[in-house]
Amino acid sequence: MNLKDHIRSIPDFPKPGILFYDISTLLAHPRAWHAAVGRLAEVIRPLQPDLLFGIESRGFLTAAPLAYALGCGFAMVRKQGKLPGQTIAHTYDLEYGQDTIEIQADAVKPGQSVVILDDLLATGGTLAASIALLREVGADVRGAACIIELTFLGGRDRVDVPISSLIQYES
Repeated sequence: MNLKDHIRSIPDFPKPGILFYDISTLLAHPRAWHAAVGRLAEVIRPLQPDLLFGIESRGFLTAAPLAYALGCGFAMVRKQGKLPGQTIAHTYDLEYGQDTIEIQADAVKPGQSVVILDDLLATGGTLAASIALLREVGADVRGAACIIELTFLGGRDRVDVPISSLIQYES
């Protein structure tokens, strides 16, 4: 099954000049979604993660069913102020300014193996920040995966863990 056939392209969203790759159509197609989760499981299973971390918010949609399929835990990387309880934050630079992500303080124990998931890898800034945050708390970050990778933006070059993507767009 060609998963690219189930990705909708929306021009000028969220702003003019941006081509948005929408996974909603993939999620709505049972066979395509099942195939995507199965393919992600194949590449992540050898990494033997204790936990999968999903990056807000579409990364939750990817990581949660995958954690269930692999029999491991699931936790969230969220924007600042979105998680209850005690959190650990990491601030990182954007092209124009800064952003802050957080995890719950008890989400991962030192030495636990983790894999980070998102729906799409673009410039790699949030993924790199998530890796840094998880390493700060002692996690063993073994890799990352996504459904879509925009290879022309070079996000893969910003991280130092293996990355798997199911669909690549070259331009």
